[in-house]
Amino acid sequence: MKRIDIMKRAGRNLRQAKARTLLTSLAIAVGAFTLTASLAVGEGARQYADKLIKSNVDPQSVYVTKEKIRENGPAGSGLKEYSDSAAQYNGITIKTLSADDIKTISEIKGVSKVAPTYLISTQYVTFEGKDKKYVSDVTTYDPTVLASIASGTLPKLGDQIGVDEVVMPESYADSLDMKPADLVGKTVTLHLVKTGKQPSQAELQQAFLQGGTAAVQSLVQVETKDIQLRVRAVSAKSSTSFSATAALFISDTKAAELADYLTAGTSQYRQYISATVIVDKATSPETVKQSILDKGMHALTAKDLSGIIFTIVDILQGIVTGFGILALIASVFGIINTQYISVLERTSQIGLMKALGMSRRGIAKLFRYEAAWIGFIGGLIGAGIAFVVGTALNPWITKTLSLGDGNYLLIYVWWQIASLLLALILVAVVAGWFPARKAARLDPIEALRTE
Repeated sequence: MKRIDIMKRAGRNLRQAKARTLLTSLAIAVGAFTLTASLAVGEGARQYADKLIKSNVDPQSVYVTKEKIRENGPAGSGLKEYSDSAAQYNGITIKTLSADDIKTISEIKGVSKVAPTYLISTQYVTFEGKDKKYVSDVTTYDPTVLASIASGTLPKLGDQIGVDEVVMPESYADSLDMKPADLVGKTVTLHLVKTGKQPSQAELQQAFLQGGTAAVQSLVQVETKDIQLRVRAVSAKSSTSFSATAALFISDTKAAELADYLTAGTSQYRQYISATVIVDKATSPETVKQSILDKGMHALTAKDLSGIIFTIVDILQGIVTGFGILALIASVFGIINTQYISVLERTSQIGLMKALGMSRRGIAKLFRYEAAWIGFIGGLIGAGIAFVVGTALNPWITKTLSLGDGNYLLIYVWWQIASLLLALILVAVVAGWFPARKAARLDPIEALRTE
């Protein structure tokens, strides 16, 4: 028999046992549904992450730290020896970059700018029109990261805001019970307290002996300073923005001025948590990154950042795919069982086909094609249901996860689904190989005697 005739015959045989064929196909459909959903989630997450990186991060930027930062903190975090060149940040001790490190980086060929990260410690912050005092983090506005805007304007990617300007997150507007548009142009006052170097016990005793209580108070007296800034823009809450949502952003010039003021005379003077390096267009960021690594510092490019995100996506996708594969393994045994039963039920038919001249290879092909049809039907049902359900749920998922208009978590790619269907057919054929082999080896005389 021709191959096409065998395929048609296999289809007719399956139609004669519709219930059994459907139930076996549904077992494969469960795995197909899970794998199709897994592929769609992986594709959607990658496209979303890629959009996130491209729309927010300057591809010519390199992020530099003194030591490698891992997911759970700096390398070797835990009990560490005290060092003047270390700083506390978010409860962890981080070795800081010095002014010499910044100079070293700036001298690397291809580096056009080095912007250290300044951490400004304020006692409190006040807002024009509000009597209350608030606690807020203050950090440097990063021109390599583009924020979404609720109100006001921001400079183009790569340009810094003005020296006396500040960018406020939209969450602050909610806390102040004001509209973002009403905050633009308002004055924000930073109240700074400079403690300076703490006197030792011996110095305090000496001061008391020389000048009494007044001398001690003079020795420990702190210096305060108020800095007034104008709100240039209010950054919007956005799932496609890397901007922090709980800090005031000031220019690098102003941040350097305030950081020097607060840390002058201390071990933290001109020590930086990190730095952002801008590479000129004619130089590859990877080249600059390698030069920084060679000088004993750690560096990450925008490409590295996307790689980290994609790695997380791959891990999550792998977990979901694992469940799909388990479902397919279970369906494989279902196909084997169904085909074995089919061989036993059709033993006399097999004998008749052999008696009429059908070869052993043709008999084996017939049962393998039946298995292939089961795999195809199951895959089509599972992938079809996954596509319909995913398409229907996409708007709800986008709204629930605040992914932003036009962003979907489930993105179906036709060639991925087609490849999955081919893979399921192949799995089904492999599963049907043993029953097909048994059918092909049946003795035609013994088979014809079977009731």
